[in-house]
Amino acid sequence: MIQRIDPGQRMSEASIHGGIVYLAGQVPEDTSADIEGQTAQVLAAIDALLAQAGTDKSRILRAQIFLADIADFAGMNRAWDAWVIAGNAPARATVEAKLANPAWKVEIMVTAAV
Repeated sequence: MIQRIDPGQRMSEASIHGGIVYLAGQVPEDTSADIEGQTAQVLAAIDALLAQAGTDKSRILRAQIFLADIADFAGMNRAWDAWVIAGNAPARATVEAKLANPAWKVEIMVTAAV
C-alpha cells in the first residue's frame, strides 16, 4: 500500500511505501531570507512532513541538496549542522542547480525510514 501526504494533481509532498518515506523537494516560503534562513525554513518543513509520516530527522537515510549558487555551500552547511543530529547524519549529496523559482536559494529532498 502507498500512502500519500498532501497529494495534489501534480505531486504529493511525501509518499510512504515499505516503511520508507520519500519527501518531495522542500523549498523556502520567505525568499527574502539569506541562505541560512532559507535553509532553516526548508529544514523546518522537512521536520513537519517527517512528523506527519510518523518519523523524524534521526531516521533520514539520505538527503539531496540543490543550491542555486554553490557559493552558498558554507552558509547552507551552517544551518544544516545546527539542525542535523550528531551521530545521525544521513548520506548526502549537494549540487548546484537552476531551481524552478529564481528567488529560491535551496531545495532539499530526503528519504527516511518510518
